[in-house]
Amino acid sequence: MSTNLHSKHNSDNTEPMLSRTKILVVDDEEDILEFLSYNLEKEGAKVYTANNGLEAIDIAKKKKPDLILLDVMMPEMDGVETCLQLRDKDETKNIVIAFLTARGEDYSQIAGFDAGADDYIAKPIKPRVLISRIKALLRRKEGAVQPMGSSELKSLRIDRERYVVVKDEVELNLPKKEFELLALLISVPGKVFTREGILSSVWGEDVVVGDRTIDVHIRKLREKIGSSHIKTIKGVGYKFAD
Repeated sequence: MSTNLHSKHNSDNTEPMLSRTKILVVDDEEDILEFLSYNLEKEGAKVYTANNGLEAIDIAKKKKPDLILLDVMMPEMDGVETCLQLRDKDETKNIVIAFLTARGEDYSQIAGFDAGADDYIAKPIKPRVLISRIKALLRRKEGAVQPMGSSELKSLRIDRERYVVVKDEVELNLPKKEFELLALLISVPGKVFTREGILSSVWGEDVVVGDRTIDVHIRKLREKIGSSHIKTIKGVGYKFAD
């Protein structure tokens, strides 16, 4: 695996743009770890590194990073499985996760988002562009307005503080993006949410994903909560009906 990344020093004396940000970089190639660490640390970030998914999960639980850059193809445990396990643990499920990989196949991106990734960044990428994407992801996390408390309908209850969905008294374990999509739809039952609005609210304007990403998440939600709850408004978007 190779990259055409290159770096450029800041010319002013302002505070580094990632000052006090903790970032975990996970890749099985040492040269990539060193290169990314150098550029992130230059911007003020505290960087941790891991060579595989198992090590990444252990470090993430101990260090609680703000963001994880995660390669897909790794030994021991690949990036998709690593992301799934991180999202499945209370202490790591809300960490921002971005895949940074040379793989550009559509199925790989879908698998990444389906596992709960917040972004999918293809290599090669220039350091300044990478830093910009990281800042956008962190801003989105800090600025997101999350409805508090619980929403309870006839057969479904969603607890946004605990990231728990209960259907017919059975707790459902949803990946992060599925949970956020359901939380958005259920926030105003009967309201039609456009596809553009869903992408902006759940994935953010700085993340490039296609319509198929929404379709995959809608399909999986229907499999878990029942197909009757989420209605398709052809050519527009979706709405929640209890």
